[in-house]
Amino acid sequence: MIRHIVLFKIKDEYKDEIPQLVKNFHGMKGRIEGLLELEAGADILHSERSYDLALVTLFDCRASFDAYQTHPIHLPVKKRMHEVRSGSVACDFEV
Repeated sequence: MIRHIVLFKIKDEYKDEIPQLVKNFHGMKGRIEGLLELEAGADILHSERSYDLALVTLFDCRASFDAYQTHPIHLPVKKRMHEVRSGSVACDFEV
């Protein structure tokens, strides 16, 4: 299994959109083969080191994770995140 974690910094002009961005992530749940778990949420601490938004997913295998990258359900979510983010970090590992 593959755990995929992404943290996003959102541009100031899009911060009000964070609740909708979380909904966009949750909209993928149960709609992509091999995507077993999905959690997403907005940061609540707003500390100096905080990111604004987190996405944590679990895939059944590397092939499912690779297919997710170009899946038609994921692509519009990914596109919007590229538009609104000022930065992001990710970590992907086997579990």
